Amino acid sequence: MRLVIQVVTEASVTVEKKIIGKIGRGFLVLAGVEDSDTEELADRMLKKMLGLRIFPDENGKTNLSLADVGGEVLLVSQFTLYADCRKGNRPSFVRAGKPDAAEALYEYMIRKCRETVPVVEHGQFGADMKVALVNDGPFTIVLDSKELFPNG
Repeated sequence: MRLVIQVVTEASVTVEKKIIGKIGRGFLVLAGVEDSDTEELADRMLKKMLGLRIFPDENGKTNLSLADVGGEVLLVSQFTLYADCRKGNRPSFVRAGKPDAAEALYEYMIRKCRETVPVVEHGQFGADMKVALVNDGPFTIVLDSKELFPNG
């Protein structure tokens, strides 16, 4: 599982010229899954993400979590996070999760985030989405489950 977490002052996702998700201060999260990913792994990744202390405190130090600042989450599925560009110029996406299982895990992640984050918005799985954001900092973190939890 890969999560690209962007600290934003605002973000939105649009499908067919209609905004379907919009947040203020918080995290825009692009989420990619592969077939071997599980709900247990998603729980571990979300715990790590939500615990990140990457918002500035009163002294300007990155010391506050999403909960500390009352932040919101916009979760957007993005299978292209598993693009393999090693051969040629056309990316391969064979490592990206199969759509049915990936969508189920994405929906699970939305539900889990809503258990602790008051405002959780999301994109539409498999849709052509337009994502807009104001990246604050800019501050972007990439969490890769293979790096965080190499032994599973």
